[in-house]
Amino acid sequence: MLAGLIFATHEAEDRAGTLAATLPFAAATLIEYQARLLIACDAAQIVVVVQRLTPELIGAIARIGKRGVAVDTVRSAREAEAKLHPLARVVMIADGLVTTGSIVEVMAGVGAGEGGDALLVVPRDGADPAFEQVGGGSAWAGVARIEARRVAEAAAMPADYDLQSTLLRAAEAAGARHVPLSMREVERGHGVERQGAALEARGRAVLAASMALRPGWFDRIVLRPLARLAIPAVARRGIGTGTLMGGGGALAVAGLLATLAGWTASGLLATMAGVLTIEIGGALALFRDEPDAKRAGRIAALVLPALAVLVLGHVSDGATGELTGGLLAIATVVAGGIGERAAVATRRRAWWGGGPAYLLLLSLAALVGLPRLGLAATAAYAAVTLGAAVEALRRQA
Repeated sequence: MLAGLIFATHEAEDRAGTLAATLPFAAATLIEYQARLLIACDAAQIVVVVQRLTPELIGAIARIGKRGVAVDTVRSAREAEAKLHPLARVVMIADGLVTTGSIVEVMAGVGAGEGGDALLVVPRDGADPAFEQVGGGSAWAGVARIEARRVAEAAAMPADYDLQSTLLRAAEAAGARHVPLSMREVERGHGVERQGAALEARGRAVLAASMALRPGWFDRIVLRPLARLAIPAVARRGIGTGTLMGGGGALAVAGLLATLAGWTASGLLATMAGVLTIEIGGALALFRDEPDAKRAGRIAALVLPALAVLVLGHVSDGATGELTGGLLAIATVVAGGIGERAAVATRRRAWWGGGPAYLLLLSLAALVGLPRLGLAATAAYAAVTLGAAVEALRRQA
């Protein structure tokens, strides 16, 4: 059984009365992000060490509990010992630590059957001042795997000892293995941060890194910069994922109706804005661990552009009395849909198209008064993307 031990005792350095663990980070709070990393490693229980319960911390703990994991708060080693299973592997995360899922997974020993104590370390010289020093010229880099009995050993110590430091010393005394942290990870942002502004900057970096997994030009040039600007503001205001996606959906539908009424350029731009809002909501859902919302957003980001293409084809034909626009629209939707399916099974290239990208091209074409040319260009783009995806699948076979 894997359990997580998170510390939430230090106050933010620039926000009096606010715990560092509850500072906004990556669309939620730092402690929720830390818990998400542990849950991704199949942690069945999370124990949060606190000195006082603030309203923000209570809310964050409640949201963590909704993810299907048991969450307990403790104030001492004795209370922690009573909550933890005696045979649990415990992954301990330092107060205020920013890290990545891959690092936590390695320390948890997921799938490797590893046991015993282990400390993530960096060379003491030049280490983050917030990293505690351990033996061998090293400093603890904020993540440790300890046996549950270390908590029992800490419970036998005087109650006024700092629990995080006591557990660290107990593991070191038991011969914990040192796992070196790559300095490249430190350069990417791994470290302890207790200042609100700096933590928001790290959160934007984490968001950018997560969205880098989507290599398309639309994501890189349009969506990622917008998400880095919008998501911290959304998180600060406590806007729910469903609220954001619902607003985006309403805006997109209004845009479709406007396009149908003949306001082509403004309607398509409104639909584009709605789809972008939904995509940003999808990034929020990722960090808030809301898989249903993420799935719904992904479907909407495919369906709404397809509807916009079909509506534009219909309006274009209504103005000219021809069928060319409708045929181009149908060709775009068919090629784009099949291409999207094919792209899922292979490595997507940066230049390939997708629903939002096609919608953006149509919006720009309508804005300059050439909607029919936009339909033709988008149909050709979808066809070329489909052909490239099929060829990529053939090379894999």
